[in-house]
Amino acid sequence: MSFLIVLAALCFLMLVAYRGHSVILFAPVAAMGAVLLIDPQLVAPMFTGLFMEKMVGFLKLYFPVFLLGALFGKVIELSGFSKAIVQATIRVVGAQRAMLAIVAVCALLTYGGVSLFVVVFAVYPFAAELFRQSDIPKRLIPGTIALGAFTFTMDALPGTPQIQNIIPTTFFGTNTWAAPTLGSLGGVFILIVGMSYLEWRRRAALKAGEGYGDAATLRNEPAAFANCQLPNPVLAILPLLLVGVVNKLLTVWIPQHYGDSVRFDPAVIGKAAPVVQEVSKLTAIWAVEGALLAGIACVLLFAWKPVKASFAEGSKSAISGALLAGMNTASEYGFGAVIAALPGFLVVAQALGSIPNPLINEAVTVTALAGITGSASGGMSIALAAMADTFIANAHAAGIPMEVLHRVAAMASGGMDTLPHNGAVITLLAVTGLNHRQSYKDIFAVTCIKTLAVFVVIAAYYMFGLV
Repeated sequence: MSFLIVLAALCFLMLVAYRGHSVILFAPVAAMGAVLLIDPQLVAPMFTGLFMEKMVGFLKLYFPVFLLGALFGKVIELSGFSKAIVQATIRVVGAQRAMLAIVAVCALLTYGGVSLFVVVFAVYPFAAELFRQSDIPKRLIPGTIALGAFTFTMDALPGTPQIQNIIPTTFFGTNTWAAPTLGSLGGVFILIVGMSYLEWRRRAALKAGEGYGDAATLRNEPAAFANCQLPNPVLAILPLLLVGVVNKLLTVWIPQHYGDSVRFDPAVIGKAAPVVQEVSKLTAIWAVEGALLAGIACVLLFAWKPVKASFAEGSKSAISGALLAGMNTASEYGFGAVIAALPGFLVVAQALGSIPNPLINEAVTVTALAGITGSASGGMSIALAAMADTFIANAHAAGIPMEVLHRVAAMASGGMDTLPHNGAVITLLAVTGLNHRQSYKDIFAVTCIKTLAVFVVIAAYYMFGLV
């Protein structure tokens, strides 16, 4: 019965998310509803002592990353740098390779630190114009953007500053550059297979005589792109490159400077306990925060006037987006902590734990929970909060480096997370004016390719010992 209650809570959360309700509201409702059915007297203690404790703990660690990432994306947009990058990429790749051009732009922006939600809004107008010029069906735009922004640059390529590549660092004591060879191999696999799929879909549409679509029935069509004075593309790409370089440098420098831990005594009246920070668990977070600050400063330095003109309103929307994204994920993290503390979760854990191979066990667990919650970061947070110690113990027993655990967890989180109720999927379809029936098939195909890449990476590790 306790297992069925846990399953019902997970299904309830998935259902309300699919219907567009706020996870911030319904994650605690689902969690406390499960506790109420199992042991009513624990509702208040578990809400305060576990749900809120874990939710606030998540925000303490990761909200600055959400905030700085959203702000960086916004100043990139306000400065005109994103438009310059898109236009330059189109000139290099060619309008006849519209899909590859859009994938490249999305990948560049995402790997440079721009939130994938921001990428959707920034790239869609150019994708629509390119697809219209090339007479490629508009319904293929969501799958194209998903491949560029939601896959290999989100969690596979080493050093990516996206949150999905940061969360494992606090559990495994790694950094965002963990397992660079495996991550790069997985990224190349996703790009090649994903582009092959999209090109196959384009050719099939061309053969069937299907064009961009009927202008009378299409929704959310952006105005045709008109050439205007844009920043130099070399200057526009500089902040993105700076984020990557500073992230790498700080990842190396921070442990050298601080050592294993740093301790300080708060200067307050009376006696206060000393504050001790374990540097190994915070290096990746501090490095990404410093890198994003450097990127923001670079944009402000070279594009102060255009950013200043709209910074007040733009920063408000960026902060609102960061709060929403951070709170959504933190609520799911609190939900996962409560569910993991219930007796019924032992059945789930034992079933997943029965998979003998440590890496496959981790991959299946993370991608399954990411799919249930509809969130890569949320599902991974739930899985690692509940089972990281088990994963680490099994990896030590099998002689598997923590870097490999990190990369497999990160990539698995971005596998089946993009089920229909995923927030990024819903946002992408809304922005493009399409619906699930029209375009979700291609997003799901990309999702399957991404999931398959995780097992390709695992096979490469076992066959060749790559890290």
